[in-house]
Amino acid sequence: MLDRLETIRTEALEALEAAQKKGREAIEELRVKVTGRKGELTSILKSIGTLPSDQRPLVGQLANKYKKEIESAIKKALESLEESGGSVCISGFDPTLPGRRLPSGTLHPVTKVMDEICAIFNRMGFSVAQGPEIELDFYNFEALNIPPDHPARDMQDTFYIDEKVLLRTHTSPIQIRTMEKIQPPLRIIAPGKVYRCDSDVTHTPMFHQVEGLMVDTNVSFADLKGILTHFIHEIFSSGTGVRFRPSFFPFTEPSAEVDIQCVICGGNGCRVCSQTGWLEVLGAGLVHPAVFRHVGYDTEKYSGFAFGLGIERITMLKYGIDDLRLFFDNDIRFLTQFK
Repeated sequence: MLDRLETIRTEALEALEAAQKKGREAIEELRVKVTGRKGELTSILKSIGTLPSDQRPLVGQLANKYKKEIESAIKKALESLEESGGSVCISGFDPTLPGRRLPSGTLHPVTKVMDEICAIFNRMGFSVAQGPEIELDFYNFEALNIPPDHPARDMQDTFYIDEKVLLRTHTSPIQIRTMEKIQPPLRIIAPGKVYRCDSDVTHTPMFHQVEGLMVDTNVSFADLKGILTHFIHEIFSSGTGVRFRPSFFPFTEPSAEVDIQCVICGGNGCRVCSQTGWLEVLGAGLVHPAVFRHVGYDTEKYSGFAFGLGIERITMLKYGIDDLRLFFDNDIRFLTQFK
């Protein structure tokens, strides 16, 4: 019986040291196990009457001594836990030290620029419109004045699912779908992913565009120039030079390409701008009457303009990125620069 008492004492003190690292509940479980009403020491004290008369005084004295020692140790452990604010006491751990911050992510640079572009046009009264990425040939080409035999289709390296279904090559179909549902006046931008069967250093099979549309009475090319010039000054800087060059798009007439003064060399000429001092950033023009006829708009009453730009190109110019592939490599060293 004396050996049993010594074993209980030793195991209880060792278990108490481990329980301190786990917290108050673990200490309370140990107290109940050892000195509680049905605890190991309590059971021995209750069974003293069954021992020979010559052993009772010694066993009782030793059992009470160990019980007081264990209860005192448990009390000190609870007081120590209380002083530490209830924190678990782990060897080598200082609860007063600041925690370690987990690394945080950031928006992709293309997403940041797309959000910024949408915010600029929102402030000018444009709302965001969405549409399907798997599109019908009618909305992607025909309704935009690009019939089956039109040479402009050769400019679009299209992913066809079948003869009438494809992955959209631009977000212009969203404009057609919106005009089918809404009568003028309207101002929308259509951001999203587009797909073309083209992949090299300067092209990817998937990229991002934002296209815009404004339709109302008496909308002119001057309105187009004013809005796009304001946009360019907002996305780059107020001192950025802007020029409009005549061009051709089947869904606008007249059409123009918009250039900005090279943001790398300031217009002095460099490798990026091919020594011209100018960089093309978007295409635009007044909506072709044939497009309005497809959606039932009165071409005598309404006029409008449309424009489109590539997000990756704007992002590269804005942040000085010289390789399109960096956007899709998922290199953490590159992405963390945009926090």
